Amino acid sequence: MSEILADPLTQFLALVVLRAAARILSPESGLSRLIFNIIFFSALTAMLFYHGIPPYLRDDNQPDVSEVVSRGLLKTIWWIGGAMVLASSVRMFLIFERKPREGRLLQDLVVALIYLSAALCVVAYVFRLPVGTIIATSGVFAIVLGLALQSTLNDVFSGIALNLGRPLSVGDWIFLDDNVQGRVVETNWRSTQLLSATNDLIVVPNSLLAKSRITNLSGPDDTHGATLRVRLVPTRPPRALLDAMEKALLSSNAVLKIPTPSASIVSVDRDAVEFELAFRVSDVSKVGSARNELFDLVYRHVETGGLQFSGAAGSVQVIADKAADEDRKPKRPTSALRLMDSIALFAGLTDTEKEDIASNMVKLSYRKGDIIAHRETALTSLMIVRSGVVALEEANADGYIELGRLAPGDFFGERGVLLGALELADVRALTAVVIYEIPKQQLAVVLRERPMIAEELALLLSARSKAEQALHGQGHGDGSAHSSVLSGRIRQFFHLSSV
Repeated sequence: MSEILADPLTQFLALVVLRAAARILSPESGLSRLIFNIIFFSALTAMLFYHGIPPYLRDDNQPDVSEVVSRGLLKTIWWIGGAMVLASSVRMFLIFERKPREGRLLQDLVVALIYLSAALCVVAYVFRLPVGTIIATSGVFAIVLGLALQSTLNDVFSGIALNLGRPLSVGDWIFLDDNVQGRVVETNWRSTQLLSATNDLIVVPNSLLAKSRITNLSGPDDTHGATLRVRLVPTRPPRALLDAMEKALLSSNAVLKIPTPSASIVSVDRDAVEFELAFRVSDVSKVGSARNELFDLVYRHVETGGLQFSGAAGSVQVIADKAADEDRKPKRPTSALRLMDSIALFAGLTDTEKEDIASNMVKLSYRKGDIIAHRETALTSLMIVRSGVVALEEANADGYIELGRLAPGDFFGERGVLLGALELADVRALTAVVIYEIPKQQLAVVLRERPMIAEELALLLSARSKAEQALHGQGHGDGSAHSSVLSGRIRQFFHLSSV
């Protein structure tokens, strides 16, 4: 029994059983795998030296066949175990890319070299064969294999070049010559996989990718620039038209404030003044939503300034008799009534009700930089922006936090009017601003006639409250910002009947 326990094969089998048990009982992570491999390799090395079997030396003596087989097996396992330790170390500590879980091509190459070296050491020190001769005689086979796998090898070496040059990385948005665009989700030996904006997986061979002109939309950082063009009829000087475009950019909440968005005049002729609006967003995926917001803001500021959009370049416009055209043209509503028509909140009111509210609205003007309403004050009127840009700002230790910006057609003060609550932020004019205010008493009459407006106001107030909580990192808060709760409080405040 003692001879069996002292046998190197028996001790080796015991090590294998312990390694398997450790793998079953402990979670298999990268660090634990490396630790267990080191322990197993160290124990195997100590056992081999204890029995006088140095694995890196050839056996010049001629023992019996069973001893040759057993020693050869133990040496082979030792070399494989050493390769596993090195490979685990490479996986843990040799990081070539910013996201090694998805793109591990260079790691795979290093691991492959480690196992190839271990295999050559087994050939040299276990089987006692000349490694140089084997490599030389395998050259013909390598040439034949290389010709057969020429396309695949081209992809492999192109992938190596791309990883070394790093024109892209996992998570980047890229654009190729043939209008292929997508986010890099994986790079492997043969191809690079892109996820398009339509959620389609695009597989691009590395050889084709290496030959293409790559535009990295995520470099040098995640921000992305975009432009849009607007054509206006030159009814006023270009400077006045440019001012309206700058206000549209200034009032946007989707574009980045730094660097400052810009508007420039592209061309001027008798038919149109063409502008290019340049802006930047935090991520390429937000370009579409930013464009949509800007188109809406451009329309609002153009309408507010009494301007007109021009037709497309090259379009033909039929000019009728001016006097007859003026006679047929309907009378343009007043500025206050046009403002009422542009607000979705009052879309359900009749023309008579809109005219009644418009006739009782009070017009207020503010200069650039004026504080329209201070924080922790309760407004008694619903304030509607007629023209200009307004910012909602909350002071803090570093200056102030901007909660949002308002453009023509937006309104504020609903917190104080509907709930008697205090304003959470200062309301400051970023440009010259014209405000129309609806007194609380007038709004109460409208709410009693149209109780559904209370629901719309509750939804708006709920959305603004949740945005403020998210900005301060408060999650969902205590639930007081829920639209149904706010609607009930508004009805109670104005003594409205339930619907």
